[in-house]
Amino acid sequence: MNKKVHNLYITLLWVLYVLFIGWFLWIYLSKTSDNPNNIYTNFYGVIPLLGGFYGLWLSKYWGGWNSKVGKAVILLSSGLVTWGIGMVIWLYYNIILHVDIPYPSLADAAFILSWPLWGAGAAFLSIATGAKLGMREVKGRVMLFIIPIIVITFSYFFLVTIARGGVVSDYLGFSKTFFDVAYPVGDVVILSITLLVFGLSYKYFGGIYKKAIYFILFAFVMNYFADFTFSYTTTLGTYYNGSLADALFVTTMTILSTGIILLDPKKLDHHN
Repeated sequence: MNKKVHNLYITLLWVLYVLFIGWFLWIYLSKTSDNPNNIYTNFYGVIPLLGGFYGLWLSKYWGGWNSKVGKAVILLSSGLVTWGIGMVIWLYYNIILHVDIPYPSLADAAFILSWPLWGAGAAFLSIATGAKLGMREVKGRVMLFIIPIIVITFSYFFLVTIARGGVVSDYLGFSKTFFDVAYPVGDVVILSITLLVFGLSYKYFGGIYKKAIYFILFAFVMNYFADFTFSYTTTLGTYYNGSLADALFVTTMTILSTGIILLDPKKLDHHN
C-alpha cells in the first residue's frame, strides 16, 4: 500500500470538505437560502462514496471478511457507500424531478440502510478490540442503559413536544414521522455501541489506532446531531439545501471516512 496515495486520499477528502463548508457558509452569509442553484451543494455526497470505496479496498489488507477488523471496515465502509447512494438519489429528485427537498423519498431507503451497517461494523470492531468485556462491568451496563434514555428523551422533547406541538403523527404524514423517529433511534443505538466500544479500545495494537477510534466515535456523535437538526428543521419548514444540517452531514461523512482510512494495517508493520 502506497503511503503517499493514502495521505493524498485523506487530503482530497478534506479539501473537498473545506470547499463545501465554504459554500454552505456563503449561502448563509449571503442569505440566498432560496436560490434554486443550492441543490448543487448536495454533490457533497461524493465524500462518503470516496471514503466508502477506499475503505472497502483497504479491508482486503485486513483479511476481508475472514477477520473481525476486516468485517468492521467492510461494514462501516458499506454504510458510507449506501449513504452516498442516498445522496445520488436525492440529487436525482433535485435535478431531474425538480423536487428541492425530497423527504421522505426513496433516498431514505438508502440512508437508513447505513444504520444497521454502521451498527454491525461498530459491533465487530468491539469484538476485535475486546471492548465487549466492558459489559461485565457495572459502569458499562449503566452507560448502556442511561445513554439511550437521555438521548431519546432529548429527541422526543424537541422533535415531538416542541416541533410538533406534542402530536406524533400529523398532516406531514406517517412516512415522515417514521423517519423522524427512526433516524435518531438508530443514531442512539450506534452511539451507545461506539461509546462502549471505543471507551475500552485505547490500547488496541499498542494504541496506534487511537486517532482512528476517536475519529469514528466523534463522527457518530456528529451524525446524531446532523439527523436531529435535519428532522427538526424539516418539521419547522426552515430546512434548505446547504443549511446547517448539510454542514453537519458533510462533517460527519468526512470524519467517518477519515477514521476508517486511518485503520491502516500498514501501521502494524511499522509498529512491530
